Amino acid sequence: MVPADQGGGVMRADLLSDPVAGLDEALAAVDAFDQALVAGLLRPQPAQAAGLTELAHAVAGTPLAARVSEAAAKAAVGAAGEDHFVALAAARTALLGSVHDALMTRVTEATGRPRGEETVPATGGRQAANLLAAARAWLCDLARAGWQGIDHEVVSGAAQVVSAMLPDPSLRRPATLLDGFAAELAASCPGSALERIPARRWGDLWSRGMLLTLPGAAEAPAPGTATGRLLPLGVDLQEHATAAQAQVHAVFEPADGSAPGLVRATVSVPKPDTVVGAGLWQLLRPHMSLLAAAGEGRSMELTDMPVTAEGDLIWSDEHARPSEPADAFTTARVALPTATDPATAPLDRHPTRIAVPVFLEGYAVQKEDETMTFTVAGHPLAVDTDRVPTAGPLTPEAVATSNACIGLLRWDAGTYRVQPLAVETTVRKKPVALHAGAWAGGTTDKVGVKAEKAATDAVAVLRERAGRLLRK
Repeated sequence: MVPADQGGGVMRADLLSDPVAGLDEALAAVDAFDQALVAGLLRPQPAQAAGLTELAHAVAGTPLAARVSEAAAKAAVGAAGEDHFVALAAARTALLGSVHDALMTRVTEATGRPRGEETVPATGGRQAANLLAAARAWLCDLARAGWQGIDHEVVSGAAQVVSAMLPDPSLRRPATLLDGFAAELAASCPGSALERIPARRWGDLWSRGMLLTLPGAAEAPAPGTATGRLLPLGVDLQEHATAAQAQVHAVFEPADGSAPGLVRATVSVPKPDTVVGAGLWQLLRPHMSLLAAAGEGRSMELTDMPVTAEGDLIWSDEHARPSEPADAFTTARVALPTATDPATAPLDRHPTRIAVPVFLEGYAVQKEDETMTFTVAGHPLAVDTDRVPTAGPLTPEAVATSNACIGLLRWDAGTYRVQPLAVETTVRKKPVALHAGAWAGGTTDKVGVKAEKAATDAVAVLRERAGRLLRK
């Protein structure tokens, strides 16, 4: 059901500006615990003990209350064992999960779209208990040392465990997390010399790692299959110094006539640091035909495409073929309002994971310094133009002159923000649609062609050098 007052689009921005009860208190408890981890829990000081107590009080009245209270008391005197650290990690995760759920409830009310039901995974698979226990032991050592106490000796304790876990497919998820976490910590050693400690981020990685090492925690429901029509909405491109990722958000219309739903398809690749901007598509394009379809404005027909309970397509070109043209803005106006939002797995319930496709139009744009805001039916909504990639024709300037927008609704720095994926605007008195992923399948744009050529040259040089090394 679409809201009666759509606020100039298919989203009620007024519902996003109201305060969420209990949210600030939950985040304050998480921050207090994160500060306790900064100095470590080997010999806690009174301020750290207070942070542990605040975390315990935040989950009082829940099934976790007794265990977390005991864990906080033990940790406050430097006597916490593995089970106590697991309980503290569970409490922290539960609090952020409750924040996620409260924020998503508000988003659901604002969009008026239905939410999918959570699927519970079947348990009982094989578990390498010894490796999981070794991983937990390393994470416990980190908690005792604290972020200020990390050194290469402490961090290197993960290497042997990760090496043993990676060959086992059932352990690859926690192994990958631990590997990346250890690399990030190693690059920050010694902790005593750090001017700024990313306490929230490292607290997230630590607590997630602790829970993923519990037997059965990483298990997920068996993937289903999707047969029907896929209508792309937009592409979210993310770039790192050594990797790039493109995530296509789309509406899926099942062939059996059941309700449409929102799905995602993601492709990630390693990259040399010399390939940037539009050159990224050259690395990503060969791995997923959906990128070309999204760039060309085409739908795709899927046949038995694997899909997770959370709406993630496990993409295989064998199960897809390009179909008829499909305008993303038509999809946003017609199909998006009735599409079901996928459920979120328990361990993925975190405010940073919120990225909900939305459609806005009829708004006014305000720009002050580097801050842009859409005013929708009198209510401001922050615009995150920093996430607009340089690998496409969409620019912050185009967003500032737009009158309609397909975007991802996120929550960051205490407020909802919209990340533009595509906008409708006027160029030389003509209406045009500009998409962040317009160059995904190739382009004749001069800037895009130049960047693609530079990427081709860079990759060719790297391949030639790699070939010379192999010949030696």
